[in-house]
Amino acid sequence: MRPVGKNRYAVAEVPAATPDMSDFWVFGYGSLMWQPGFAHLERVPARLVGAHRALCVYSWVHRGTRERPGLVLGLDQGGSCRGIAYRVAAEHRRSVIDYLRAREMVTNVYVETWREIRLEGPEPLRQRALTFMVDRAHEQYAGKLSHDALLSLVRDGVGRSGVNADYITATAAHIRELGFRDPVLERLAEALKPPA
Repeated sequence: MRPVGKNRYAVAEVPAATPDMSDFWVFGYGSLMWQPGFAHLERVPARLVGAHRALCVYSWVHRGTRERPGLVLGLDQGGSCRGIAYRVAAEHRRSVIDYLRAREMVTNVYVETWREIRLEGPEPLRQRALTFMVDRAHEQYAGKLSHDALLSLVRDGVGRSGVNADYITATAAHIRELGFRDPVLERLAEALKPPA
């Protein structure tokens, strides 16, 4: 693979492009959990160790603009993350990977990568899954922000995919339905509720 900057590789040369005749897994930790947008054979709760879900990406396209950024989730270094794993049929490999690249790599703030995940269930299984880690060297990486800063950005953000606040409340609701916890998203979703 040819490096294209710190921790990044040319999209066409990422291992996911390698032809493969087997089914594969995709790990979702944000909107992919509740709006995957691609055909899949299975949907299973899963855990990835070594990275955590964080509201750490300034959104310039989907939930904001460069002039008025919103905030979206990234998979950041350290800790662990519970999310959803999707098993994709081999015959859909090319189209699903192309779809995910178009959706996730629009500004190259994420790094396409394969990580080991543990599928949850009576007999937990380990699988390799395609996922997208945040690139900490990218100018859209927000790092850790205060609650007030998060709330301000989310309240003002509107982009191609809609209102930033809707993204936060939908993701927080889905995480609750799955029995996961994300205190940062829960607190934001509560603050975004309209006054009674």
